[in-house]
Amino acid sequence: MDATFEFDWAAAFGSIPHLLPGIPWTLLISFGGLAFGFFIGIFFGLLRISPLRWLRWPAIVYVEVFRGTPILVQVLFIFYGLPQILGSPINALTAGIAAIAINSGAYISEIVRGGVQSIERGQREASLSLGLSRTQAFRYIIWPQAFRRMVPPLGNQAIISIKDTSLFSVIGVGELVRQGQIYIATTFTAMEVYLMVALLYLAITWTLSILLRQLERRGLAGQ
Repeated sequence: MDATFEFDWAAAFGSIPHLLPGIPWTLLISFGGLAFGFFIGIFFGLLRISPLRWLRWPAIVYVEVFRGTPILVQVLFIFYGLPQILGSPINALTAGIAAIAINSGAYISEIVRGGVQSIERGQREASLSLGLSRTQAFRYIIWPQAFRRMVPPLGNQAIISIKDTSLFSVIGVGELVRQGQIYIATTFTAMEVYLMVALLYLAITWTLSILLRQLERRGLAGQ
């Protein structure tokens, strides 16, 4: 039996036009989910630093549950489990965006908490001594500094969420991996196709990494 395998570069490059339609879906799910996740993260991140225990505990439970369970299980629950509770189906795109939102929101909330708590207490006290209210001190003094410190970890979370979309092929979302699976089913060139899928993901995340480094060099993500 001849077990020799030869990599077919022509098949690999020939798969690219069939994979490209998955990129818009990948970006839509990841950045759509991250947009919602950012606001979720701010909300629960601020609850985490509340002096009121009854506000802190729901945020702690949310963070621990969604950071402690796999995003694959979360998206399967949203896509297959929630329709049984709600009595109506949820389309795959909505399930994917929702999974990215709630999962990234848990991580972003910790980024927000850490960013805000990293600002020295003396700056808050100085702001209050100048006549600013607590809300004004947070809005104009604390938050701008905290946000600059949060940009690098937020960028890292964006990269993680982009890669997480590869798991959503299990619910039929037409992202990169799903497009690759469809193409492999007709060509049987799994090695070649999955290499191209990996390179396309790398191109997306590498581009985002370059943009983040540009922000850091311009001082928008300064310490």
